Amino acid sequence: MHHQHPPLNDLNYYLGLDGCIVKSFSRFRIFDAITISTSSIGVIDMLFFHEDNISSLCCPAGPPAVVRSFSYLSFNLCKWCESSSPVCEDRVCTSNCSLNSFCNVTEEICIAIWRKTNDTMTVHTMCHNPSLPLEGVDPGLLLNFTSRECHMVPQPADDGAVMVCGCHGDHECNDRLIFDKGANGFSKLQSKDVIPVVVVSLVPPFLVAIVATAAFYFYRTRRPDKPSPPVRPDWPTKRTPDLYQAFDLPCGGLGPRRDGGGGVTGPGAEMEESNAKLPNNDNISDMTAWQGHLAEPLPIKLEAVVGKGRFAEVWRGCLLDGEKGGVSSYETVAVKVFPAVEYASWRNECSIFSDPKLEHDNVVRFFAAMERGPPGHALRKYWLVLAYHSLGNLQDFLSANILTWEELIAMAGSIARGLAHLHNDTTPSGVPKVPVAHRDLKSSNIVVKSRKECALCDFGLALRLDLSLTADDYANSGQVGTARYMAPEVLESRVNLEDLEAFKQMDVYSMALVLWELASRCEAIGEVKSYEPAFGSKVCEQPCVDSMRDLVLRDRGRPEIPSTWTQHQGMGVFCSTITECWDHDPEARLTAHCVVERLNALQQEEEEGGRQEEEEEEDVRRGTDREIRLPLLQVSVCSS
Repeated sequence: MHHQHPPLNDLNYYLGLDGCIVKSFSRFRIFDAITISTSSIGVIDMLFFHEDNISSLCCPAGPPAVVRSFSYLSFNLCKWCESSSPVCEDRVCTSNCSLNSFCNVTEEICIAIWRKTNDTMTVHTMCHNPSLPLEGVDPGLLLNFTSRECHMVPQPADDGAVMVCGCHGDHECNDRLIFDKGANGFSKLQSKDVIPVVVVSLVPPFLVAIVATAAFYFYRTRRPDKPSPPVRPDWPTKRTPDLYQAFDLPCGGLGPRRDGGGGVTGPGAEMEESNAKLPNNDNISDMTAWQGHLAEPLPIKLEAVVGKGRFAEVWRGCLLDGEKGGVSSYETVAVKVFPAVEYASWRNECSIFSDPKLEHDNVVRFFAAMERGPPGHALRKYWLVLAYHSLGNLQDFLSANILTWEELIAMAGSIARGLAHLHNDTTPSGVPKVPVAHRDLKSSNIVVKSRKECALCDFGLALRLDLSLTADDYANSGQVGTARYMAPEVLESRVNLEDLEAFKQMDVYSMALVLWELASRCEAIGEVKSYEPAFGSKVCEQPCVDSMRDLVLRDRGRPEIPSTWTQHQGMGVFCSTITECWDHDPEARLTAHCVVERLNALQQEEEEGGRQEEEEEEDVRRGTDREIRLPLLQVSVCSS
């Protein structure tokens, strides 16, 4: 018998409930059902969690029960970022962290660790139990953090300055960091900056005066031998590509593409020598420092938006590639432009690409990472410069194209090879590497290099599966990604953080849905319908987690594979591989490496079958020629 529960303070409603089963759900946790047993007295205590909703009360008939009390467990909601760049004004800084999480236990409080090294400030925010030690923080200090506000307290540091604060009670109280004057040394830190500020303030006027004097002198003593180059037009102040860039380069339509790779060549404008002397793309990575950062920005001109995702816009741009014989050459590149609020996503993608062992034919090529705009300003942008592929992402490609069987197997194999490379702990040459879980694999996060090859992209949610990390380090790594492509265990919030293979199994499930989308647009299945994403006929365009949970968990739903698909012998094997990849049991799923082997075998069979057909056709053609020529030859001999 199911009851629609009233407000929790309506105790009268619960009279007469005995042996009830209470299902309690939270936005962040799913608790098992709690069976309420009552004594003959019929008095019970009920325990609920902060912000929980009781979805159902299932009660058999029995003697009356009286709910004596309700209790709530309150969990602190804290900002939780490993590193973020704070924004400061007066003596208050905000963490600039875009992630948050409820603490796992009620004893945990919100912690913020502020560090300043040279001119760089970072903040590490988290939940932490004050009774447990925290590296670099005085243990006794943690127990004194009882305020609702986060007041910074200095800590000894070998390099730079370190301050710590703790708080609880208010949501995300570790987002606002308060530096008390004279109490924690922040004013002392600021005083060290007084001299540089004064110097910076006074030097520009002197430099302007010197430059003006020198310019006036040269103007009076020398006349220009040739007219000055034309002044470049001012760019509009509206939101245009040029708002983001520091260089104005001629690009696009200047000449033919080089090597078919998307670059362009043509007569360049008169440019500074420092801008023209850039290394080839093969050496761009040598220019990078920490996490692919460039000491100086690359000369890139943004041309047009070609895509927009959850965290960033993707622009087509062109990069000055050098100058030969007075002719400037350009390379077309893709530039992901992150706004300031998505710094954490940009930083995470930088950390993934910073590993040179990630490079693979089926992983989008990374050139550089850059920061553009004034620090701390709302217009500050963060760039990733990547290889550009004119065919776009796989979702758009499938919407406009039907695949042959050969193209299907080749594309699917390239996707599986890219994922297998991420998951492997060695490179193809056997060099050890850290495995990576993509965690947001979908057709719109795959670029099409050609009609037979794809590459994985968008690593904003990717996770390095470092064996040195513990389950606590992965505590924030559960329910992420796009709801449509989430594995059952992710939707259920039951990811085994103790086993790093669990993250790979989640990726394999997502890949299975992508392979289904490929198969649905292949002519080998017979009648090919218009493109639709996985579960497209069962959920809305952007389904929420709850909708997918009902479909995938409750109904055990999967995209439909009609019997007509498997009439093609190879497609039967392909569909069998898909179903083994989206198995409800993560342990039963194939690995990405196993999928590669299966698809390689299919491709090899297809190639051998193609060669055999060609040989048979050639034999038939030659036999027909002999049958036609022999009678003519006999006639010729007889007539002679």
